[in-house]
Amino acid sequence: MSFTVGVGEADFAALRKENSYYVDKTEIIYELVHDTKNKVTLFTRPRRFGKTLMMSMIENFFSVRKKSESIFEGLAITEHEDFCKEWMNQYPVLFISFKDAEADEFDVAYAKLKTVIADVCKGISDISLRENVNSFDVEVFNRLQAQTGTNADIQNSLKMIMRMMNAVYGKKVILLIDEYDVPLAKASEKDTAKNGYYSKMLDVIKGIMSTALKDNEFLQFAVITGCLRIAKESIFTGTNNFASYSVLDEDFSDYFGFSSDEVDAILEAADRTDKADIIKEWYDGYIFGNSYVYCPWDVINYLSALKKRKNAKPKNYWKNTSHNGILLTFVKRTDFKVKGKFEILMNSGTIMQTITDELTYDTLHSSEDNLWSVLLMTGYITKADAEEEGETVSLKIPNREIASIFEDTVVKLFKETIDTGMQKSMMEAFWNKDAEEAGRIVSELLWKTISYNDYHEDYYHAFLAGAFVGIGYEVESNKEKGLGRPDILLKDEDNRRAIIIEAKKSDKEADLDKDCDEAMDQIITEKYAEGLYGYEQILCYGVAFFQKQAKVKLLTNE
Repeated sequence: MSFTVGVGEADFAALRKENSYYVDKTEIIYELVHDTKNKVTLFTRPRRFGKTLMMSMIENFFSVRKKSESIFEGLAITEHEDFCKEWMNQYPVLFISFKDAEADEFDVAYAKLKTVIADVCKGISDISLRENVNSFDVEVFNRLQAQTGTNADIQNSLKMIMRMMNAVYGKKVILLIDEYDVPLAKASEKDTAKNGYYSKMLDVIKGIMSTALKDNEFLQFAVITGCLRIAKESIFTGTNNFASYSVLDEDFSDYFGFSSDEVDAILEAADRTDKADIIKEWYDGYIFGNSYVYCPWDVINYLSALKKRKNAKPKNYWKNTSHNGILLTFVKRTDFKVKGKFEILMNSGTIMQTITDELTYDTLHSSEDNLWSVLLMTGYITKADAEEEGETVSLKIPNREIASIFEDTVVKLFKETIDTGMQKSMMEAFWNKDAEEAGRIVSELLWKTISYNDYHEDYYHAFLAGAFVGIGYEVESNKEKGLGRPDILLKDEDNRRAIIIEAKKSDKEADLDKDCDEAMDQIITEKYAEGLYGYEQILCYGVAFFQKQAKVKLLTNE
């Protein structure tokens, strides 16, 4: 398999030079410059939808400091020959990313922001040596490189650097700002005690953006990316010819994410067309504007796994790339009464909700509409119908991957809110070999969670593990034992006793007994009890689940 993918590679030039597969999105350059007159363009998309690679591609195309003909060879943009002659490698470009300027407290985040700006200066340090650059700007530039700049230096930094670049190259500057809202998102998350972190960071970012974007005579045009458009905080207020494109807008909707045709082409190139259905189930389902798209991060990661292992199973590559705590925060809000809506979504249904793409980080949690809007903008839910217009739209969970994040959230909520009295009664039933009572309690616990009919076996495993956590026993889940991996191993070392549980998901209620027997056979066949030396009592149970029913059977001939 000669097909090569660049997992995690956000440098366009490196991706092309390494001959990694690239889904051609270069036409956005022509549409952005030739078809619009935007002075400032903001693209908001969930994380891992190709924003940074897109910005790197744009930088490589325009930057006068690069020679990019070879890396753009054969791509769509080169069909616009006159446009390329006029624009390719003809303009100074200032590219900065705020993605690393985050921390748990303001002083650390501010220091990281100064480092980001210092690194940008170091990358173009030669411009400070040119004779036609203002000497006072050079002094500030040197302070920024040394990270000794004042707050005023930081807030005016981008405009000052653009003035220097304009003096050197004799042309206005194209400004690219990637992940502009990351510092504010983190500040909002950590400012729970209203300690001023958010307002301080907002003041800094507002200062940087305002001086760079408003009435800046050195600006050719700017492209900015982020997860949310920040509305009422004046970051973009007064900016001339400003345009914002979110997941709700049709314009530019097919440039972030992979279309069905693009995924088919990738699978063809990778000789993995047999995986089309499973990739669609796991990673498709997003609607941006009127375009149906896959998450590119997931597709590339899974194809990389398939390159190494022909029968690699899909998994959740997305959940560790963003802050999933917002789901738990949302479902725990008793004042919003959203559990019913979660139930509908988790059962593959749709809900109608009023949505806005103009949000503020300090008011994200102030209303239910705001929180649903955040879930939409950050990729946890998507529009269910591309043709819908207006503020009230139907929403759904896009795919199996995101559904598993919802499942994890429900399990975590269960762990945090479980009735300890019921836990103790359940444990007494298991230790007393009362399988019927144990099954009754497990079923009752299931009924106390968010109702979810389309359960997967992994969900039940996680649910069981959560049911046993926090009541004084050592709980292991899917650890190596014997020849296989028991779903649950619970050890009471003080009393030298242990419980082994193997769980199965039944397709129908009539299969509960059969599947319990199958689980117990697996315990015997895989020798799960071997290696538990020194334990005087080892109880083995088969547990089968059908929707919100549980059947428990004790293995009596172990």
